[in-house]
Order: sequence, then C-alpha cells, then structure tokens
Amino acid sequence: MGEGTIFSPGDRAPNDGTYIEDGVNSFHMGIQNPKKVKLGKGERFPETTNHERKWKRMDH
Repeated sequence: MGEGTIFSPGDRAPNDGTYIEDGVNSFHMGIQNPKKVKLGKGERFPETTNHERKWKRMDH
C-alpha cells in the first residue's frame, strides 16, 4: 500500500514535508489563503480552517 494523499486533522504525517489545506470542492474554485504547515514524520496534523478541508502534501 502506498502513502495516503489526503489527511484529516489529528492524523500523523507519513513523512517530513510541507502540507497545505485542500477543499472538498476546490477543484473548480480553489481556496483563498489556504493554511500551510511544515511537519516532521509522525507529527499530528492541526485543525483546518473549516470542517470541509483536509490536508495534502505540497508538490516539490
């Protein structure tokens, strides 16, 4: 099984990296001012700005 790509608040980061909020319906509208966090492997994701958002890893 590969690494997941979408994470919920409270999940643990699978790898070191920068993660950004992603919205459920953002594929056509985008998110204005999404939160970004830098996490180490095993650190927990913080709460998102609203309940419809999840975390995803930013592309390098």
